[in-house]
Amino acid sequence: MILPSVRDPRMVTIRRGGTLRDEDHHLLARWAADCAEHVLELFESEHPQDRRPRAAIEAARAWADGELSMMRARAAGGHAMGAARPLRGAARCAAYAAGQAACVGHVAEHDLGAAAYAIKAVRAADGPEDREAGRAERDWQRAQLPATIRDLVLEDQQRRDAICWHVFTA
Repeated sequence: MILPSVRDPRMVTIRRGGTLRDEDHHLLARWAADCAEHVLELFESEHPQDRRPRAAIEAARAWADGELSMMRARAAGGHAMGAARPLRGAARCAAYAAGQAACVGHVAEHDLGAAAYAIKAVRAADGPEDREAGRAERDWQRAQLPATIRDLVLEDQQRRDAICWHVFTA
């Protein structure tokens, strides 16, 4: 479970009663896509013919660019998660990261799902729960954050770390 029971209004769009501006929502989706793409090879190296996770990452970016509806991006996310379900290890987590990224347009808080699953993918690939690899991935992700959403994401990581398997502080 990567979504909190109580929503932070800063992560809810203005149209739904929160304070998240569209520009920042789009930045969250692009950042989540970057996080997922950074580990996509962990899926594609095992399943080179399955394009569902790559298509989900492309859908996240297309939604952020106004080229794809939220519903179609979310559907692509569901397909990527379908690719993940029968798998184990790094490939599974990488596919889930892609699926989460595509769902950011639907619920902005899926951004941390993409980031957390990417960290879990790297940990799984580099050995049994390799914490150092996870920290390196987390630091890479943070370096990609646009300045306008950096504080929001870092505060959200602190707030939701426990429901994101403690990957942001471990």
